Amino acid sequence: MKKIVLLFALMILLPFYSSAQTVFDKYDNQDNVTAVIVNKKMFELMSKVKMESKEDLAYLSLIKKLENLKVYKTASPKTGSDMRSTVDKYLSGASMDELMRVNENGKNSKIFVKSIGGSSNVSELLMFIEGTGAKGNETVLMSLTGDFNINEISLLTKRMNLPGSEELNSAVKK
Repeated sequence: MKKIVLLFALMILLPFYSSAQTVFDKYDNQDNVTAVIVNKKMFELMSKVKMESKEDLAYLSLIKKLENLKVYKTASPKTGSDMRSTVDKYLSGASMDELMRVNENGKNSKIFVKSIGGSSNVSELLMFIEGTGAKGNETVLMSLTGDFNINEISLLTKRMNLPGSEELNSAVKK
């Protein structure tokens, strides 16, 4: 009887723990972290806006393919170091390919992607930047999931004015 009750409780609680949670969610509610989280529902709502120009239509096509966007930014050295550690740990277990790495004037940028087999699309893009911001003391972590072409992402970062858009646009051009 106890096993049945335990199994039933697990069946009820499991969906709450599997709803797009990532290792990066621990930065959501930290006081020293600016967080921008856009979920699939918001992308669905955005895709219903009437758009007319070619760029608008390309943007609309892209957002229909996205599931989650998470951007975390901090000027705290301790939190930035924790972000680096979390990213390193995540990458050690994830099957992601390094797309680009740039170390220039104290600014370190890394972009990784998880490719979808047999296509030029990716299911996840991870960008990590240290040494950004006006004082060069900010760390930015961005995670984007869906089924999209990497060449389309520069339009998203440009439209949403996201941190790291320069680095991402540079990676796409290469």
